[in-house]
Amino acid sequence: SKSPSPRQNMPVRYFIMKSNNLQNIDISQQKGIWSTTPSNERKLNGAFWESSMVYLIFSVQGSGHFQGFARMGSAIGCEKSQDWGSAGFGGVFKVEWIRKESISFQFAHHLLNPWNDNKKVQ
Repeated sequence: SKSPSPRQNMPVRYFIMKSNNLQNIDISQQKGIWSTTPSNERKLNGAFWESSMVYLIFSVQGSGHFQGFARMGSAIGCEKSQDWGSAGFGGVFKVEWIRKESISFQFAHHLLNPWNDNKKVQ
């Protein structure tokens, strides 16, 4: 069993991660890793260190669906991965997939993001 998080009294954070393609989601689900653009790294690392838990909700750009969600399992390091085969990604970090399922945005239309002008979560 896992010991309690030293940050257990801190808030839980959620991020929607957009991928350019389904192949990146498949790689992530198989290997338990993810990589994002350097512009996202500072925000995610800050959330990882200042929160009790960070959940990542994945969606392929233009799909109209979420492809599942995972828990951020490590901070983002400097090591890069060849798995994505594309320049522009930063370091790799661990993710623990909780649900691997395609879910239509229509099931989340009642959710509004107060930090994004109350727009629908998608």
